[in-house]
Amino acid sequence: MIEVRDLQVRYAGRLVADVPELDVGAGECVAIVGESGSGKSTTLLSLLGLTQDAEISGHVRVCGVDVLAASPRGLREIRGARAALVMQSPQSALSPATRLGVLMRRALKLHGVGSGADRGGSLDEIMAESVAAVMLDRAILRRYPHEISGGQAQRFAIALAIALGAEVILADEPTSALDVTVQAEVVGVLRRLREERGLALLLVSHDLALVSTIADRVLVMKEGEVVESGPAARVLTEPSHPYTRELLEALP
Repeated sequence: MIEVRDLQVRYAGRLVADVPELDVGAGECVAIVGESGSGKSTTLLSLLGLTQDAEISGHVRVCGVDVLAASPRGLREIRGARAALVMQSPQSALSPATRLGVLMRRALKLHGVGSGADRGGSLDEIMAESVAAVMLDRAILRRYPHEISGGQAQRFAIALAIALGAEVILADEPTSALDVTVQAEVVGVLRRLREERGLALLLVSHDLALVSTIADRVLVMKEGEVVESGPAARVLTEPSHPYTRELLEALP
């Protein structure tokens, strides 16, 4: 679902992300970890062509689309509908004057979802099924953003991706602003969707403890470079690079 080779992202000639290889298959979770400023989020955004004013080289294919060669229209066709981005603070992207159900309905119509022929149901049915999939009550669709918690907002963002029929979710620090109990709920939702729906999940996080509960493979980044990668069980228990060991030793 995601195939990256020799990706380099530069701003004003300065290399900020260098990823030789990154693959994420259906039903698989790959995590990119590292400290702030290591290039994690830049790498994630570059996969959807969202790094404005950046110089990007290499090979990036998402859902079969060559991202670096695609037209703006081609990128719009995969953004949201096939590959969805879940950010750290989804509430900041929700209009305070718009009920969640209205927002979801607009997004679905924008992407042409809900005719009944493509997804086997009406808009209302698709919306109800998507919020249920992330363990939210349908009544949440009648609420405004200020009436829901951070954990509910994060799950709503995931529900929107599901409603749109996304095959890939790119999640940028999706639990860092949540308390430990709510973090577990969000991670549980992502894990279940990956297993039941075959979603490909690319997760950016600085939380190695969280990553250990969901990731199949891990890439460790430092100052824009991948310093270590491999199966999560090995990287997180038998790290070969000193920086990875430092990250693990910093865990409380």
